[in-house]
Amino acid sequence: MKPTATRERILDAAERLFAERGYDGASLRAITGQARVNLAAVNYHFRSKRALMRAVFARRLEPLNQKRLALLETCMAARANGPPDLERLVEALVAPAFRMGEQSTGEAAALRKFMGWVLVDPGVQIERVLAEQFHEVALHFVAAFRRALPDLPPEELFWRIHFSIGAMASVLTGAPFLKIASGGRLDTSDVDGVVQRLVAYISGGLRAPLASGRRRRRGPPGGSGAS
Repeated sequence: MKPTATRERILDAAERLFAERGYDGASLRAITGQARVNLAAVNYHFRSKRALMRAVFARRLEPLNQKRLALLETCMAARANGPPDLERLVEALVAPAFRMGEQSTGEAAALRKFMGWVLVDPGVQIERVLAEQFHEVALHFVAAFRRALPDLPPEELFWRIHFSIGAMASVLTGAPFLKIASGGRLDTSDVDGVVQRLVAYISGGLRAPLASGRRRRRGPPGGSGAS
């Protein structure tokens, strides 16, 4: 077997098991068993479990984030002399994650599950890799959202972007509540429909007026204020 084929099999197995069990729950023994290789092959190609995880992330997230940045550049160029279109910004952020692997239904589902895990796993190891992979994307998108929503305080914008990522992660992981609540009647495999609804939902949340309590609060914590 060619070294590149062995490497890809290890990456495929690691990706599936990380998504199913999390970083800590996916042992190297389980990964080598599913990839049908020995531990020496993992050590040869990746040196360690942490390095393997980084390679899994790089394989998926680098092309994904390149696509996001390309869409963002197009969006910003379309409104070079004014605020960018908010819906197009949101679509540039969320759509690429749903359109990965569209040529294969099984692969697309697996990739979306992987992306959902990436966004919700709280492990320290995951956070470090995400910081590396998403740093540039985060800086560019935050700057773009600030231009689109100039009246929104920075603190509020960060919270709303955080909530938006949470909504995207929920859908990517399979939206179990939606399936249960609808009795399975809704077609969650309609990627274009899902993206359209998610873009509208997130855009509405980003545009929403500040909560009345946030508008009233001006003094330091613990100080007297309106009752």
